[in-house]
Amino acid sequence: MCGIIGYIGKNNAAPILIDGLRRLEYRGYDSAGVAVLDPLGQIGVRKRIGRISSLAELLEQSPAAGNTGISHTRWATHGAVTDQNAHPHFDQSRRLVLVHNGVIENYATLRDQLASEGHQFESQTDTEVLAHLIGKHYEASILPPSKERLVDALRTALRQVVGTYGIVLLHQDLPDLLLGARRGSPLVLGIGKGENFFASDVSAIVAHTRDAVYLKDYDIVCLGSDDFEISSLAGKGGGFEVSRVEFSEQDVSRGDYPHYMLKEIFEQPATIRDAMRGRLNREESTAVLGGLQMSNAELRAVDRIILTGCGTASHAALCGEYIIESLARLPCEVEFASELRYRNLPITRDTLVFCISQSGETADTLAALRESRRKGHRALGICNNVASTIARESDGGVYMHAGPEIGVAATKSFTSQVTILSLIGLLLGRIRHLGSTEGRRIIDELEALPDKVARILECDAHIKAIAQKYAHSKAMMFLGRQYNYPVALEGALKMKEISYIHASGHPSAELKHGVIALITPELPSIFIAPEDGVLEKNISNIEEVRARKGPVIAITTEGCSKLDQIANDIIAIPRCPDFLSPILTAIPLQLLAYHTAVALGCDVDKPRNLAKSVTVE
Repeated sequence: MCGIIGYIGKNNAAPILIDGLRRLEYRGYDSAGVAVLDPLGQIGVRKRIGRISSLAELLEQSPAAGNTGISHTRWATHGAVTDQNAHPHFDQSRRLVLVHNGVIENYATLRDQLASEGHQFESQTDTEVLAHLIGKHYEASILPPSKERLVDALRTALRQVVGTYGIVLLHQDLPDLLLGARRGSPLVLGIGKGENFFASDVSAIVAHTRDAVYLKDYDIVCLGSDDFEISSLAGKGGGFEVSRVEFSEQDVSRGDYPHYMLKEIFEQPATIRDAMRGRLNREESTAVLGGLQMSNAELRAVDRIILTGCGTASHAALCGEYIIESLARLPCEVEFASELRYRNLPITRDTLVFCISQSGETADTLAALRESRRKGHRALGICNNVASTIARESDGGVYMHAGPEIGVAATKSFTSQVTILSLIGLLLGRIRHLGSTEGRRIIDELEALPDKVARILECDAHIKAIAQKYAHSKAMMFLGRQYNYPVALEGALKMKEISYIHASGHPSAELKHGVIALITPELPSIFIAPEDGVLEKNISNIEEVRARKGPVIAITTEGCSKLDQIANDIIAIPRCPDFLSPILTAIPLQLLAYHTAVALGCDVDKPRNLAKSVTVE
């Protein structure tokens, strides 16, 4: 979950590293550090707790000059947030320095062994143990200082490691070399002209190059300013493919928006359209999803679907469960990826598994995919990074085309995922029982979504006023039924993530089965109550809240007046079919959470304790 960038070339490394860290800060902002090899062959390390701006100030006071360097922004796993625990970390000789993303699970055993051999540690991190282990094997070698000696030491150390890693290291004996390796944690090689890069995410390097190699597990890279060599942990040559990064530096900037989250909320008319682009066939009244790599006959043989993901992706999956069961009449269930990987889940032979992850690197979701495939089940991916591990290891899937999502609180990825699940529902429905007329009607409604989302965004000022009205509430309750129960969960998650207000999501009908005890005049309830088949049931639940003097914010359909007298505040969405309503009802909840957080002075794009891509357990 941490951010890494390494540079080797002809330019001063420190400014490039700092700029890259700023672009990666969404991956971790507990502390940050750089290590630069100066012209005299000495390694200068600067690190500081807090944001990248604090590190930049330190570098202004104490510059680090040199053309080769590595850097890191941390999301703490092992050890408190202190300067000592910040990366980079030295080995025992203080001639090797390393940055690391991931978790070394057997670090305590390795640390005890190294300590018994006289190693002294300055931090509580697992990363410093790895640096010492590599350094130990390097110092023990009888070879002269060379690339081969350092690579051998790295291989020997990594064979002793249990866990995940994306690492970059440099050694003062070898000033023209950076080493990188990955297992279970993303690492990208950026190819420039007279300069090359390592990064945990291409967003850190698109200002310098758009040619990248997405490294595979067990890859080891020797990187110079003009060349690179990829091999494997086993010592064999590693195959690779140079990819062209689809987005530009402008795509990863905020533009005129005060926060990435707001920018990404307002991008949703375009990202929903992009999720459907080229995937709707009016002539056949169906969806075209060639990336699934399954024929209609194979899809027709599927008798059960499992959708799995974490966080926002799991909420999108819950929407997908309702949508697919409704359109395709196919049994569908949702499993938390973190649970699926450890359960002995009875899965029939003709079950199809969809693994949903914006980054395509989510550790639990990747493990669920691998577990499904290990047991012989076809596992498909829905992700936003075509070169991600999930995209590479799945049996097929659907690419979201949502562009980079920098805001830690997911927004456009949720609506893109639900849109894609709707396409899957349409495709599966059409090969089973849906008629062509109904298929065309669904296509009409799908194509109308972007304009309807744009109309909701025009209500931003109205939603902002409602958010400011309730911003100082200690808690909030989100309630919905059927397709919008998952949206209640997602709305509560958004509010918790960025405003730190305790929020919970529930099926509306469960109100009277316990949580009604929480209702007070100080606790607002947000009801997602469009004019659908359960509107009257939602109205009854709203009346129960109002009878206990609880304030109600209602999200309902334009032109529906049934809530005018019982809701304190109303946010209207355009009319749409029930199964597509989650895409529309989610938008006001995203804006409500955003404006609440801004009103409270919270750091919207960098919420405390959170990082964007969860690549550790």
